Amino acid sequence: MYSHSTRIRTTCLRVEILSERMLYMVYVLNLDGKPLMPCSSVIARLLLKQGKAKVKRRTPFTIKLLYKTETEYVQPLTHGLDSGSSKVGSAVSDKGNVLYMSQIEIRNDIAEKMKQRSKYRRNRRNRKTRYRKARWLNRKNSIKKDRFSPTMTSKINAHMKEMKFVQSLLPISKTIIETATFDPHALKNPAVLTNKWLYQKGINYGYANTKAYVLTRDGYRCQLCKGNSKDKGLEVHHIIFRSENGSDEEDNLMTLCKTCHDALHRGEVTLKKKGKKKGQLHHATQMNSIRIQLLKRTDSQETFGFITKEHRQLMGLPKEHFFDAVAIATEGKEPAFQTKQVLLKKCVSDGDYQQTKGVRSEQSIPTGKLFGFRKFDKVQYKGKEYFIKGRMSTGYGILMDIEGNKMEIKPIPKFDKMKRVSARKTWITIQKTIPSFYSCAT
Repeated sequence: MYSHSTRIRTTCLRVEILSERMLYMVYVLNLDGKPLMPCSSVIARLLLKQGKAKVKRRTPFTIKLLYKTETEYVQPLTHGLDSGSSKVGSAVSDKGNVLYMSQIEIRNDIAEKMKQRSKYRRNRRNRKTRYRKARWLNRKNSIKKDRFSPTMTSKINAHMKEMKFVQSLLPISKTIIETATFDPHALKNPAVLTNKWLYQKGINYGYANTKAYVLTRDGYRCQLCKGNSKDKGLEVHHIIFRSENGSDEEDNLMTLCKTCHDALHRGEVTLKKKGKKKGQLHHATQMNSIRIQLLKRTDSQETFGFITKEHRQLMGLPKEHFFDAVAIATEGKEPAFQTKQVLLKKCVSDGDYQQTKGVRSEQSIPTGKLFGFRKFDKVQYKGKEYFIKGRMSTGYGILMDIEGNKMEIKPIPKFDKMKRVSARKTWITIQKTIPSFYSCAT
């Protein structure tokens, strides 16, 4: 049995050895397209050179055998999925040997885009067809029962797509999903709980209310004048006013004496401290539905966040979604990283809906190919891979990374200097190496 510190040192050492060996995992499909156990890059190179295999996928690198294999024995692999409403972690393990890691960023812009499109549609209707009578609830989807919103449909499909993608690469025999259940009403108002131990003890535990906690935290002393005003009357002030959507949490509260509090509201003094706006619980609500749907649609086992956190900390791994997935897939066993590559994926829209721009929609926007390229195409420019962010009719392109950050490249890249690596899809993908600083996690 390893102690906590010994397990951390062992894990760090294995990651360091991994970075020195520069291991690359190549995934293998048989002649029928079914996944086999992965092989090393050396064996894959020999198979390709001898004409016994062909390249099936570039990222992650996958080959397909061109001959019938005598035996198709595969080892039982476990797929661990760290579900989420913003980011999803995914990993595959063979009794502690990590064979696959990925992290997916899910779309959270669908509702905002639909609202914007609705504004454009209403404006256009008023301009073009003012004689028409207004209509609503005239679409089948709006009155359908047991219907998910477009945002929820996208998030559930993103989880399902990752699971199917992993099953197309590796022979998965078991899937474990980390889920969570939330009570949004209780999160806002813990007093409604019939079982006081349902949630962990918060920072307000033992205090009458948040005000009592803030006064104790600040030592019953004005945080602006530090007691120089000699005013004994203390008040709790919202750094961001409630009228400006300021939060009632302790991060947005501070203790002030009555003299400083009145002067602050008169505008005679200012605060340098940053506050906090009200948070929303829609992510917690979404996770409840995602959990139910994943367990209903798949034959998966369920685990919980506190178990994953404990295992990850014992492994000495930092907080990343794909490392959480490693802790889930290995089921607490000490991980041995057979690959140091992690796939970073980002879900994007499957097309551009805006066709024109201008006050009267007089200027058309090309949504098809321009010089053979579309938005979000993966291209290679000067030996590096980027994604197309924007296109110019003069033959120039604006490039970005997977996070959407514009690359400041001068001179502006021309399309005839680029090479398309892969066409636009519903998610963009790059492969990155685990950073070296992970090897010294403590």
